[in-house]
Amino acid sequence: MIFMATPAHSNVEEVSIRPAGFADAPAFANLATQLGYASTAAEVEKRLAAVLDDPKHLVLAAVSASRVVGWAHAYVCCLVERDTFAELGGLVVDEAVRGRGVGGKLLAGVEDWARLKGCGVVSVRSNVIRQQTHKFYAAHGYQLVKTQHSFRKPL
Repeated sequence: MIFMATPAHSNVEEVSIRPAGFADAPAFANLATQLGYASTAAEVEKRLAAVLDDPKHLVLAAVSASRVVGWAHAYVCCLVERDTFAELGGLVVDEAVRGRGVGGKLLAGVEDWARLKGCGVVSVRSNVIRQQTHKFYAAHGYQLVKTQHSFRKPL
């Protein structure tokens, strides 16, 4: 299945959005590293193995001129305290093509998938330091609903 989203604005790259595969791992690792999450192709391949065949997960690749220029990962989130929704776990666009509509196409693909999964909401978390990212989501209709702390415990 290929998701073809409506362009958000006129300077959109010639980009196709398609489901990701294991061959995308090197490009995904490079893009994750650009975002500040240093990753190797082997690490990304292992992570993809955990989600690619799970119908509650979606991983999309944005391709331009036969090169992966972005990716998005979303999953269905089922909680006791609220209705099922889709969570955008990650979205990154290559620094060289940011601001040209690639992220909007990926986001539209995630939203289309979320609707097909019966989700009425797509939620996304973004680090407080990513001001440009916040503007991107706001420009696509996302509203700030909460500020919170994030806790982790290594196991």
